[in-house]
Amino acid sequence: MLAIVGGTGLYDLPGLSITNRISGHTPFGEASGDVLMGRIGQHQVLFLARHGGGHRLLPHEINYRANVFALKAAGATMMLGFSAVGSLRMEFKPGDLVMCEQYIDWTKADRSRTFFGNGVAAHVSTAKPVSGNLVDAVVGTGARINQPIARGATYICVSGPRLGTQAESHWLRQMGGDLVGMTNVPEVFLAREAQVAYATLGMVTDYDCWLEDESQHVNALGIFELYGKTLSKAQAVLDSLLTGELPEPEPEIRNALLHAVLSPDQALTDEQRQWLNVLKS
Repeated sequence: MLAIVGGTGLYDLPGLSITNRISGHTPFGEASGDVLMGRIGQHQVLFLARHGGGHRLLPHEINYRANVFALKAAGATMMLGFSAVGSLRMEFKPGDLVMCEQYIDWTKADRSRTFFGNGVAAHVSTAKPVSGNLVDAVVGTGARINQPIARGATYICVSGPRLGTQAESHWLRQMGGDLVGMTNVPEVFLAREAQVAYATLGMVTDYDCWLEDESQHVNALGIFELYGKTLSKAQAVLDSLLTGELPEPEPEIRNALLHAVLSPDQALTDEQRQWLNVLKS
């Protein structure tokens, strides 16, 4: 089942006929809100607003573990996120849609990055952190409706909530980043630990602040002036995606924990065994 993770401005899913509202309470705390289950066309889907209703959570306040666990427990096998991003390259212009395919974690120690620890040891491969099948499906959908979607971008995640300095923006470019955002890490890596195929559609709002032209520097007002139009493009892609057949998650993602968990079952507590079985399902 496909789960939609709504970012800034996407706090509900138009056209979703809700059939169930699932509590966001998890062994890892409270998710950003209830998980909504419903139907759009022929597909049963899940929806969760990453920042909560009314955008009440800053990026470092989001309980990413609870969000991913709640979606997995509700039946998610794929997650498609929507995120506002700043561009670190001229080729990704404000207003563009871009699929993120690689990630660099530049966040600080302000968010829990893994389900594991405290007696449950595991090391999951994230060399290719997103689902190629899901990326292909979204890009192909864009082509079908004449909405260009770039792909292959490297997303660098920073903690925020402040917007960066010009020196930081130049440093992120030197690190190999194409886009900068505040929310996709650890979400992308937790999805892999939960054996869920993940991808994000980035909506470019600005050029961050690496350009010498100060009129191009990111600011909150500028972000939201353009963002509504860009979000409409992304919504059109999603609507079209849900009219056709959805891709299948890659077997290697759906079996990511097969050889990754090192702790023997008999060493786990009943509580640990229960939440691990959810991740393995």
